[in-house]
Amino acid sequence: MHPDKEVFLASIQSRTRVILTFFSKEDRTQLVRTCAPMDFAPGSRTRDPQSRFHFWDYDSDEKRHTLSLLPEQVVSITGTEQPFDPAEFVTWSPNWTVPRDWGRFS
Repeated sequence: MHPDKEVFLASIQSRTRVILTFFSKEDRTQLVRTCAPMDFAPGSRTRDPQSRFHFWDYDSDEKRHTLSLLPEQVVSITGTEQPFDPAEFVTWSPNWTVPRDWGRFS
C-alpha cells in the first residue's frame, strides 16, 4: 500500500483537495498539482488490472482534467482543508470503488 493512501481516502470522505506530487511519464519529471481525489480502482482506459489513484486535476492545462496514476508514480499526497464540490467534475453516473457519501454523486 502507498504510504499516503490513507490521506487520499480521508480526503475523499471529507471532500477536501490534496496536493499531489507525482512522476509524469510524459514530462519525465516530477509535477505538483492541486487535485480532488476521485477513486482508487483499475483504470477504465487500460487493459492493466492494477488499481490506480484517480484525481481531478485543477491545475491541468489540458482538456482532460483527470489523472490516473499507478501507485509507483505517486511521490506524495498531502491533505488540505480546501473543500471541493463533486459537481465541479462529476458529469457521469459514477460507480465508485471507494464508498463515500457525496449525495447524488455517490
